[in-house]
Amino acid sequence: MTDCLFCKMVNGDIKADVVYENDQVLAFKDINPQAPMHVLVIPKRHISTINDLEASDTDQVGQLFMAAKSIANEMGVADEGYRTVMNCNAMAGQTVFHIHLHVMAGRAMHWPPG
Repeated sequence: MTDCLFCKMVNGDIKADVVYENDQVLAFKDINPQAPMHVLVIPKRHISTINDLEASDTDQVGQLFMAAKSIANEMGVADEGYRTVMNCNAMAGQTVFHIHLHVMAGRAMHWPPG
């Protein structure tokens, strides 16, 4: 995807404040944080929305959550608690159409989220 912001980050065309990376995922600090710790975890392969996932993407989605677990541990918030959120399409708040998992911590989270 040539015009995708997150694909440009994966390719190194746009600098991200990277906190975690492996062969399948990239995680970086959100530029508009909604919590003291707010990281986005993305697959390196472009998938526009949750609706575009295929059965063959099961491992890819699992990698996002395994990265979130690792990040929470590394940043010292795993025991205190953290929230993971993935939005699908504009009405749910998705603004970049490359799936991404929000990992947020460092303050009390409220329910319902909004």
